[in-house]
Amino acid sequence: MIAELGHFALILALAVALFQTVVPFVGAQLNDSRWMETARPAAVAQFGLIGLAFAALTHAFVTSDFSVALVYQNSHTAKPLLYKFTGVWGNHEGSMLLWVLILSLFGAAAAVFGTNLPPRLRARVLAIQGAIGVAFLAFILLTSNPFIRLVDAPFNGQDLNPLLQDPGLAFHPPFLYLGYVGLSMAFSFAVAALIEGRVDAAWGRWVRPWTLTAWMFLTIGIAMGSWWAYYELGWGGFWFWDPVENASFMPWLLTTALLHSAIVVEKREALKSWTILLAILGFGFSLMGTFIVRSGVLTSVHSFANDPKRGIFILGILAVFVGGALTLYAARASTMQARGLFQPVSREGALILNNVALAVSAFVVFIGTVWPLVAEMIWGRTLSVGEPFFNKAFPPFMIALALILPIGVILPWKRGKLSRVIRPLRPAMIFTAAVGVLVYAVSTGNSALAVIGAGLGSWLVAGSVVDLWQRTGSGGFSRLSRLPRADWGRVLAHGGLGVTFIGISLMLAWQVEDIRVAKEGDSFDVAGYSLTLAKVDKIEGPNYISQTATIEVAKDGRPLATLYPEKRIYPVQGMPTTEAAILNGVWRDIYLVIGDPQADGGWAVRSYVKPFANWIWAGALLMALGGLTSLSDRRYRVAAGAARRSRAQMAPAE
Repeated sequence: MIAELGHFALILALAVALFQTVVPFVGAQLNDSRWMETARPAAVAQFGLIGLAFAALTHAFVTSDFSVALVYQNSHTAKPLLYKFTGVWGNHEGSMLLWVLILSLFGAAAAVFGTNLPPRLRARVLAIQGAIGVAFLAFILLTSNPFIRLVDAPFNGQDLNPLLQDPGLAFHPPFLYLGYVGLSMAFSFAVAALIEGRVDAAWGRWVRPWTLTAWMFLTIGIAMGSWWAYYELGWGGFWFWDPVENASFMPWLLTTALLHSAIVVEKREALKSWTILLAILGFGFSLMGTFIVRSGVLTSVHSFANDPKRGIFILGILAVFVGGALTLYAARASTMQARGLFQPVSREGALILNNVALAVSAFVVFIGTVWPLVAEMIWGRTLSVGEPFFNKAFPPFMIALALILPIGVILPWKRGKLSRVIRPLRPAMIFTAAVGVLVYAVSTGNSALAVIGAGLGSWLVAGSVVDLWQRTGSGGFSRLSRLPRADWGRVLAHGGLGVTFIGISLMLAWQVEDIRVAKEGDSFDVAGYSLTLAKVDKIEGPNYISQTATIEVAKDGRPLATLYPEKRIYPVQGMPTTEAAILNGVWRDIYLVIGDPQADGGWAVRSYVKPFANWIWAGALLMALGGLTSLSDRRYRVAAGAARRSRAQMAPAE
């Protein structure tokens, strides 16, 4: 009965979304305030109905209701309770329900917190959000219904994919979807502005909080996925240029460009066309990621489904919304005239270079991701584009971005002189040079990556400190606490990017890997650490059988820790997984993996020492914290100030 209630709630949500699409939009065209106001309760009602459906599906998983086909296919009575919850979105149908739940959450948030938006703009934004909801609710009900019943309920289920039975996967998809789907708000604002025929400073202020929110969650989601791959898959890496990893990275790059471009619209009323285009493309790449994950056109450990029919449906949604938006963009291009003039050497000029680097890097990732598909479709050839391509084609643009960023943030608007900017950056240059020399001095072998990466990261961090100090003016330390939170947020985000640069470059350049066969009681040295395989025990978990190694770690004769890497088998699915054991540290990780038993009675053991590994995710968290800090600035809380100043300007002439 509860499952049927969830199914009925989805059908009602589709009807409400259709109402939310049509009535407020017509009201905006007719300037009928009563019709426009219906958008707000409709958006809240849609969120409530989809939330009810999601709760019904969650109940089915938690209570192990195997009469629901989706629960039977993705759960088991012996599965821990946490993974019964995560099983809700650890599959195609449930993850799509989470997708539309978050979509409706953003629509409801705009309805509740967007009271200061001009009524016609708000009505159109919510109508476009409703239209996206109609498309995806129809997709779920017609192709991916999560509430289908089985005629005869089985006694037990088939269990969840063992790779997904991990705490990191409890939070990674929701955060990633909050970023992915949150880009729909920037898209809706862009299309509403095109219909309105007005893109000005107030619009730039209004769209930034929603874009920043999506960017923040997307940053956290990508970082959590990277961290999960690092410790769960047992490969010892944090990024593999997997097609689905790329599918989330491309929108992140474009959204980062959009954030910086919206600043120019807000401050100088320039780059209007470019900003609108980035908003459309950002959400377009988000939809493309949904297509890649669910169509089966590209294989990945992250894929949810391999159904071409579903892929065609999503491709149709992509064509309608992105194609329609780009058509409208082309028709309205002449109305988006830039007002603010500026010289090439200015903050606007630096932000343009920033945007170019980010957009081209996203295009490079796109080419590397879809080229195998294109080659197979056109020429019938099976090609593989992997890490070597991305490692050569992508870094130059990130190097350019890192070089420009500290200079651009302290350049004045409209026009500036490099000589005046270089002067306050001299301490940052000296610090960067000192770090480069230090890294080179302690490096052995191929040290170019370490020197360049650590130097660029130090340049970003030091440049952020200089930027912060420049904002204090003559007030010095006493003014730091009075700086706007948006300034602190920018500094944290840019500094976090620098920390991530340092972590990636030094880990890749300095990591040590050791692969060997060891017997119980054997000791061996790896990068100055002494490792002893004390024993290997067979342990039964709640729904798996584990071969758990006990490895003692010591340095200079002093015990540091005892680690327990595992090799698990999940009997229901017959699938093995590797559970790495990691001794985390600020300056290095010791990463241990136990492999298969060998014929001579030994065990395959892989050991890594990974310097600065945790700096990668610490930098990502700093970037996300920077976004959150900026959002807490009252100037960016749904742009209330801009709304009061510009309500009359945004209202179209009658």
